[in-house]
Amino acid sequence: MSDVEIAQRALRCLDLTDLTETCTNQAIDTLCKKAIDPRGPVAAVCLWPQFVVRARDALKGSSVRIATVVNFPAGGEDVGRVTDDVQEALSDGANEIDLVLPYEAMRRGDLGIATEMVEAVREMIDQGRLLKVILETGELNDPALIETASRLAIDAGADFIKTSTGKTQVSATPEAAEIMLDVIKASGRPVGLKPSGGIRTVADAKLYLDTADRIMGPGWARPATFRIGASSVYDALIAAIEGRAAATAAGTY
Repeated sequence: MSDVEIAQRALRCLDLTDLTETCTNQAIDTLCKKAIDPRGPVAAVCLWPQFVVRARDALKGSSVRIATVVNFPAGGEDVGRVTDDVQEALSDGANEIDLVLPYEAMRRGDLGIATEMVEAVREMIDQGRLLKVILETGELNDPALIETASRLAIDAGADFIKTSTGKTQVSATPEAAEIMLDVIKASGRPVGLKPSGGIRTVADAKLYLDTADRIMGPGWARPATFRIGASSVYDALIAAIEGRAAATAAGTY
């Protein structure tokens, strides 16, 4: 595939993201305008819960979905608080919930609380909406633990498994994505992958698309099964589509 074709494919799979601490209504307006640019659209916008209503109004009538984050970024263990937050987000109009797995519980071997949380949120999300479970693979670190977390999330009902919050020192890595894809393939379930954080160039996007193609088969990676969580890569993708060189953009993830 040419750089233009890769960029077009990646753009359609993009969850255009602003999870900065200083995010404003104006920033969300800009994000949503980018999301529905004629060269796209992107798959979704991903933003803080307090901006869901604004994004819903800005994207009305478009195909762009609205993703928001819960239990983010710390991956706490209060199931009741998380389900309250999910209910509010769904009521505001979120189509997709990106839930941070209690990864500290995973690291100490307490799989029960992690399972309970994913299952509780799964019960709240009806057909047509998506549950994406963030494993925080940079913190899990150990390949066996990433594999265990991937299997747990899938067994508990995740529609997607996602590498990272983008808020830790290590975000998405090809190694973690490969482990996650292997678990998805072995599960036999229609579960998607979302690498997120640290993806800034067309080459970065191509690396994850190629990995998905190799493990899951050519053409598997599409918006229904594959997302890229980023915002800094947007300008690089647009530049490639337009046939011009892209300066490295400062990320806002």
